[in-house]
Amino acid sequence: MNAPTNNSEQTQSRKADHIRICLEEDVQFHQMTSGLERYSFQHCCLPELNREDIDISTNFLGQHLAAPLLISSMTGGTKQAAMINQRLAKVAQHYKIAMGVGSQRVAVEKPQVADTFAIRKYAPDVLLFANLGAVQLNYHYGLDECLRIIDILEADALILHINPLQECIQPSGDTNFRGLLDKIHLLCNRLTVPVIAKEVGNGISAAIAEKLLAAGVTAIDVAGAGGTSWAMVESERAENALQRRLGRTFADWGLPTAECITSIRAIAPDVPLIASGGLRHGLDVAKAIALGADIAGLAMPFLQAAVESEDALYDLVKVLIAEITTVLFCTGNATLNNLQNSGSLRKNIIN
Repeated sequence: MNAPTNNSEQTQSRKADHIRICLEEDVQFHQMTSGLERYSFQHCCLPELNREDIDISTNFLGQHLAAPLLISSMTGGTKQAAMINQRLAKVAQHYKIAMGVGSQRVAVEKPQVADTFAIRKYAPDVLLFANLGAVQLNYHYGLDECLRIIDILEADALILHINPLQECIQPSGDTNFRGLLDKIHLLCNRLTVPVIAKEVGNGISAAIAEKLLAAGVTAIDVAGAGGTSWAMVESERAENALQRRLGRTFADWGLPTAECITSIRAIAPDVPLIASGGLRHGLDVAKAIALGADIAGLAMPFLQAAVESEDALYDLVKVLIAEITTVLFCTGNATLNNLQNSGSLRKNIIN
């Protein structure tokens, strides 16, 4: 079934708005946090390690990563987005880390912008994730459209992002989520690449993760609260007072990232798990890994650096890797697996 094309200009304009608002407006969570600040590592003053021997590499969905990092899904569909995605892809290739792109709905509606997502030539050896809103399965999208966006990216997996709050506030948002789990199940059974279920900053609970996994989803990206509030982003784009107020009322809605990681890992010990939502540096990444995540995704830090320059992106990843390595060194752990099993991460005692 072919997707409607009459909304393509609106979708493309929304992509440009999102980049501008994220970079220029205060759209971060103000009260709700990622929950990672509630944890601290126990310092080891005698690690009995040579820092140069520390290994922060890992495997995710069968592919080797030099560091447990994901450049989280952000953008596509505009000239600026093409530049951002190319820069991100180059740094992902250089450091052998994973990368996702923003929603590719615009590439289906407007095929002439598909090349803004076509980054495989810049990242031939990188774990790449295609991306589509799960709710689009209720709006004329199906297997053909998913195969198309996977093909555009030459992707290794498909992210289905789930964003009910954002759609409630977004002008002309798609809010029919009825029967979506069955359609996700059907899609997972028919695709030959893994499907990753991802929120957009409000978190996935253990109960919902269990349903998604039963439906055939391979991996979960918790995308918890504490970072960019997409309710606030859409409030900035509001076309009327109702939308503006809704965005502000629900600006701090969601499940903290740390809570999502621990609760999902408790019910699904072996599920490939991505931690994202409010992670801002390598210490956050290390905490997320210690809590049970396999890899960690960051968006805002990468967006800010990508807009600045390619050099800024290389510097960012270099710093992230140094921060993660320092955590391992100063907790006496030589590998990420050692870190997860060391008991080095403690929940802070709050008086």
